[in-house]
Amino acid sequence: MKTEHLDPNGLDIATLVMLTGAAAREIVTDRVHKAGFDDVRPAHGYVFQCLIDGQPTISEIARTLGMTQQGASKLVVDLEKRGYVSRVPDPSDSRARTVELTERGRQCIDAARSARADLDAALVRAIGAEDVGRLAGLLASLIEVLGVNASIAGRSVKLPEWER
Repeated sequence: MKTEHLDPNGLDIATLVMLTGAAAREIVTDRVHKAGFDDVRPAHGYVFQCLIDGQPTISEIARTLGMTQQGASKLVVDLEKRGYVSRVPDPSDSRARTVELTERGRQCIDAARSARADLDAALVRAIGAEDVGRLAGLLASLIEVLGVNASIAGRSVKLPEWER
């Protein structure tokens, strides 16, 4: 059976975005693993986003990620066992515990940021800074058209169903 080669220029936008997003995710994940964080997976990044600016409870993490409290608890327990987060008593409610990043968690976030910056730099080398800037602007416009700009700005992007 002969396979016909696809021309990426003929693909629809949704397919192009999904394929490039998956490739970028794989590159960044590989770099994070090589930086010494080989026990994290992309779903953990969603939890990290909830913790960058605060110390939410598991219920708040679940609500932010659009998942059950049980599912969020499972992710947090997994991250805690791996040393990326810790659960601490909530100073305002003795019955509640909040979740915070550990130093290892912050280092993992830094590794991911560095990997994404390196990917951006590689794109600049490949297609030029002007085109990368234009591409970033177009993708930001797409985010607005799709109606997810507020969740991105508020660090409350829902965890995809397949990651739960």
